[in-house]
Order: sequence, then structure tokens, then C-alpha cells
Amino acid sequence: MSNAVLIVDDDRTERRLIGLTLRNTVELVIREAENGKEALRALERDKEQAIKLIILDLDMPVMGGMETLEVIAQDYPHVPVIILTSSASPENTVQAMKLGATDFLAKPVENARLDVSVRNALKLSLMSKELSRLKRQVDDSMYFSDLIGAEGGLADNIKTGKKAAACELPVLITGETGTGKEMFARAVHGESNRKGQPFIAVNCGAIPENLVESILFGHEKGAFTGALQKAVGKFQEANGGTIFLDEIGDLPLDAQVKLLRALQQKEVEPVGASRPVPVDVRVVSATHRDLAKDVRQGRFREDLYFRLNVLHIDLPPLRARKDDIQPMTEYFMEQYCANNRVLPKDITEDGMKKLRHHVWPGNVRELENVINRAMALCDDKKLDADHFSFNDMVAEKVAIQDEDVINPMNPDGSFKTLQELEQEIVSIALAHHDNNITKTARILGIAKSTLYSKIEQLADQKSA
Repeated sequence: MSNAVLIVDDDRTERRLIGLTLRNTVELVIREAENGKEALRALERDKEQAIKLIILDLDMPVMGGMETLEVIAQDYPHVPVIILTSSASPENTVQAMKLGATDFLAKPVENARLDVSVRNALKLSLMSKELSRLKRQVDDSMYFSDLIGAEGGLADNIKTGKKAAACELPVLITGETGTGKEMFARAVHGESNRKGQPFIAVNCGAIPENLVESILFGHEKGAFTGALQKAVGKFQEANGGTIFLDEIGDLPLDAQVKLLRALQQKEVEPVGASRPVPVDVRVVSATHRDLAKDVRQGRFREDLYFRLNVLHIDLPPLRARKDDIQPMTEYFMEQYCANNRVLPKDITEDGMKKLRHHVWPGNVRELENVINRAMALCDDKKLDADHFSFNDMVAEKVAIQDEDVINPMNPDGSFKTLQELEQEIVSIALAHHDNNITKTARILGIAKSTLYSKIEQLADQKSA
């Protein structure tokens, strides 16, 4: 998607002159409209929100600039508007600013003045959007519509998430590291009846084993060496709201026993306390581990597993959500610009193609890091394929694992031979690397001479 500026003026020559000036300022596609009605139709058709700025003349037939500005302020508050007019007056200036215009310029406007105004408006718009997002996160009022992929790769998960938000049952969110489990948990909380109440996130894997009980349930003054004052645990902090237990699979077994009791009794026992403290919390937990496997191997309590896993939501990896990569990329680019107060950039088709073809072993978190690095190092107005770099060794292994599943069974139910399975693996690896012998041998962990022998065997098998 290309960022665009919409120039609204009934004077065609004026529109073209402004467009020529802007092409030397920022990487924006120029769109034009003759009057306010055309401008509003353009905004209505702009489903992808490509229009990042509107330059609006006040004196137009059909629908004037001030009337148009009122509608834009009401329906499209995220789009900054710069007012141009040949008949400036203090009254118009005050009214336009009250309606949210970012600047008010008198015609004929100097190129340098327009350049400054456009740059400031774009930066202000990005900062405003990011501030709004951060405020929703701080206020614990995120919605599923805030998640990128709500209408794409996460659609089925969000259906389940909405049902989870409508009840009080425990939720277990699984998925690879970096798939956005905490953001999803925040959306469950934000659309529940506990919205506005505390959302307390706890990374169970980051708590020292000897402090787990104290951090989760609190402690009394003098309960142990170093307990110089009373501390309220995370469960009491979350009272009335939601506690998010991230990486629950890393919780030690003895702590699992106490957590189970807290969930069953709806009360916690601070270390050193003489009596339990009742708590009212909604529990959402998450892990990248296979908890069912951990239960079978004795690393996770079965009774706690069933207590937590009432509603299960498994988030897909980014490589299974290819259609979400572009909107995520655009979001992270805008976020970088807002945080660093720089003008927006665009991305070339080759750049986006490279991102889509990557397998993203680090998922959304990796994509964010890749975009931030590219934005920081790019001196051009557009990100291109050369600006992106990945950990190819990890990515290649994930691609082979994830995209090419080998079935050990024949259609008749019998097992394939080891030689047949080996030949399938070689064929898949070769196809994945466009018959590049060096890369294929490296990924398979064999010498190139050995791979050549396997290829000959495969050729003999096909010709037989």
C-alpha cells in the first residue's frame, strides 16, 4: 500500500502545483478532488487508510472546505488536515483549528512553508495514533479489532476469544514464542466485563524459583530474610480484574500445587500470613510448550492442566498468516516513525515480496525487529528487499519442518521403508532450495558427495 495525500481544491492548476511541490517533500501518492463531496467519497473508498494527509481549500462550490472539515473531524479524526485559503480571516482560522485542522495557510503559499506544514502534520498524525494505542493498552481497554489479522489469519481464534471474553472460564493460550499471546490476552480482558479493572501480566519463567510464592501471593513483613516490609502479590494486584500467567509451563512443581489451591479456593496465602486472603480474578495463562506432553512426562500437574485448559486458543505462527504480513509491516513502519518522529516511508513490491517469502521463526516479534532495523538503517524514502536481513539457517529449518510434512504411512496403511522416507526428505529439501546442492547438503547435515549419491538413487528409483 502506498501512502497518499488528498488535495481538495476546485482549481485544477492549484492542485497540480501543490502536487509538484509535495513530490519533492515526501514519498506520497498524489490524489485529487474538486470539492468536498468528492473528497468524502475518496475517504469512504479508502478502506486501507492509505490517505495520510488532506490539503483542503476553504472556498469551493458544491461543498465548501469548512463543511467538509466538520465531517472529516467527525468520521476520520485520524487523518490530519491542512487548510488553504485565499481569503484568510481570524474567524475562519479559529473555527478550523477548533475542528482539528493541523495548520492554516494563506494562498499563495510558499513552498518552504508548505513543506514544513506537511512534515509536521504527518509526524503529528503518526504520534497521535501511537499515543491512542498506548493509552488503550495502559487503560486495559484493548479490543480484538486492535489486533492485526482480526479479519485475516486470526479470524477463527478471535471468534473463540470473543466467546471467552463473554464468560469467566479460565483460558489457555498456546503458540510459538512471538505470536502475540499477551496482546490476545489483553483483548480477552478488554472485551470482558472486567474491562477497566487491572490486567496484571506475570512471566512465570522469569521469576526466581525461591521467590515464586512471594511474587504471586505476597508476603508479610519478616516472613523470610530480606522481607523488610509487607508486599502484596500479583493475585491481589489483579483483584477484580485479570491475571495473565505467561509461560505457565515454566512454573516449578511445588508452585503449581499452591497455584492450584489458589484457583480452587479463590484465595491466596501470603508467605508468613496467618490467614488466607480472598481474591476475585480471571485467569488467562499462556505457554509455547506442549503442556499435555509435559503432563505425560511428569513436568506439569495434570489437575492444574485441566483447571487452566478450559477454553483453549492456539495462535498460528506468522508463516501460516501470510496475508497478515503486509498490514503488520505497515503498522510497525508507522509505529517506528511515531516513536522516532520521522516522516513515513513506503515499501517496494520487491521488499514486501521478500518479507512474504520469509518463514518467520521468531514470528511477529521477529518481524517487528526486522522492520525497526530496516527503518533505522534506510536513508531512502522506500524500504527495499536489500534493507531486510534474516537468520537464514533457522528460517530454512522451520520452512522444511512446517511446509513439508512427511507421512510415514502408505495409502494402504502400511509403513514406508526408511529408504522411501529418506528419498522424500531429499526431494523436499532440493525443491525447497531450488536444487542448490550446497544449501541442501548443509540443511540435511550431510556432505555434498553423499547428497549426490542420494540424488542418483532417487533418479534410479524414478526410472525403475
